[in-house]
Amino acid sequence: MRINDQISIEDWELTEQFVRSSGPGGQNVNKVSTAVELRFEAERSPNLPGPVKARLKRLAGRRWTKEGALILQVEETRSQARNREIARQRLAELIQKACEKPKRRIATKPTLGSKKRRLKAKKVRGEVKAMRGKVDPDT
Repeated sequence: MRINDQISIEDWELTEQFVRSSGPGGQNVNKVSTAVELRFEAERSPNLPGPVKARLKRLAGRRWTKEGALILQVEETRSQARNREIARQRLAELIQKACEKPKRRIATKPTLGSKKRRLKAKKVRGEVKAMRGKVDPDT
């Protein structure tokens, strides 16, 4: 399976398991295993660079196992072949997303105008709160 020019996934890295799908589907849902569970051995993959693996792990979240495998479950359609296609497509999209390097944030300082506006707003708010004190009957 080809992801981009540098990354391609070998067949041994992917294992598919077909299970019964949940939800509606009539009598057929109890007989046919249409849902697909795609397992990608990402940690052991020689084709993925280290930084891409780290980003993929963060993107995968709960789908990442302790063994370093990425598990995708698809049960959208009633067709086993279509679910298999969707699972492979999602895996490719996830890996492509992990390949993108995040832009480094450049630290900036607040402008003088924004500082002054903030302080003015604080002062106004303080004055409003100061007016809420108890009224002295003598004055």
